[in-house]
Amino acid sequence: MTDAHHVDSSERRDFLYVATAATGAVLTGSAVWPLVNQMNPDASVLALASIEVDVSAVEPGQQLTVQWRGKPVFIRRRTEAEIAEARAVSVDVLPDGDARNDNLSGGTPASDENRVLGSDEWLVVMGVCTHLGCVPLGDGAGDFNGWYCPCHGSHYDSSGRIRKGPAPENLHVPTSAFIADETIKLG
Repeated sequence: MTDAHHVDSSERRDFLYVATAATGAVLTGSAVWPLVNQMNPDASVLALASIEVDVSAVEPGQQLTVQWRGKPVFIRRRTEAEIAEARAVSVDVLPDGDARNDNLSGGTPASDENRVLGSDEWLVVMGVCTHLGCVPLGDGAGDFNGWYCPCHGSHYDSSGRIRKGPAPENLHVPTSAFIADETIKLG
């Protein structure tokens, strides 16, 4: 009788250990899940993962600014003079020789051809200064007829490349493509 009693109590003890461990695992998981889930992007960010922009009203020499993922994006339809001015600059004289174009592989030279979208006249860049995150002034501002960040004096050319000032990098070119003759998709 003591053997049967010993077997019953050891089975009961094993069951209690397993039940306690399982309950602890469930409680730990339910406590950790909200912490992990908070790191996921919210619905508004997911909704803006990609947007389509109608550029039919943008004339040469004009710029359109749109919001994408909470940041400004400059879409510029450049003139022939702006294109020629940007093409005349050697990559060797640029402070940042990387194209910073998400449509191309890393380490691509920052030539004007590697920064434009489709035809030479369209340039799409993030409207955030790479120095401290300010929003540069556009429409041919600055010493190089591109963008100028008055906060700390960064000058970008008509291809969005840093030319003078404290900004360490060119304006970034986001993932973008023409999906129709007059529609650009960002993201």
